Amino acid sequence: MAKSVTPYKDSSLGKKEQVAQMFDTISENYDGLNRVISFGTDIKWRKKVLKLVQDRKPETILDIATGTGDLAILMTQTQATKIIGLDISAGMLEVGRRKIQQKNLSSKIEMVLGDSEKIPFETNSFDAITVAFGVRNFETLENGLSEILRVLKPNGIFVILETSVPEKFPFKQGYKLYTRFILPLIGKLFSKDNSAYAYLSESASVFPYGEALNNILRKVGFIDVVAEPQTMGVATIYTASKK
Repeated sequence: MAKSVTPYKDSSLGKKEQVAQMFDTISENYDGLNRVISFGTDIKWRKKVLKLVQDRKPETILDIATGTGDLAILMTQTQATKIIGLDISAGMLEVGRRKIQQKNLSSKIEMVLGDSEKIPFETNSFDAITVAFGVRNFETLENGLSEILRVLKPNGIFVILETSVPEKFPFKQGYKLYTRFILPLIGKLFSKDNSAYAYLSESASVFPYGEALNNILRKVGFIDVVAEPQTMGVATIYTASKK
């Protein structure tokens, strides 16, 4: 399994509580910083996730680690009648609710405070489940994935969008330079929480990706697992299903 990385090295809180605290702190700056850090490419990746979900014509969608709701908002372009965004950070959800209200989407999207490792919904509840840049924040990865499997309907689709590490020269070297030095610097300049973007960078560098994550998904019980690297491998879209 991946090395355990937490936002605050000197905190007595568990990873789950630290992650919630971190995202509460950076919630107001999060969207703008994401656009800067990814050079806007995260928008393109999310649209690919939308297409994968859209093709399955789901009626119910759960977006886990929804944050400020970017992906949940995008999912309103499907024909789904029920879209729920779940997150552990009340601060991120509050920003998301404001965005949803401004777009007049409050009747289509429900934002729920909750733990991805104890999902507050019944077994076989959702046709599609998505997670964008959230699985590496799970305290126990396999517990979170097992919960997702539980609430996914048989033959439903599960889509993960997550950072990964390029493997080819010179992208691998450039990625390491960017994430180790430039990303934390950008975070420090624009965020009042100096630890947050250092954590996001470090957690991305040690998180299992590609076939390693595919194998964990299979071990948990997912089927039809596929990984598709994006933009020279700096991110990967994973799809999986349930028997």
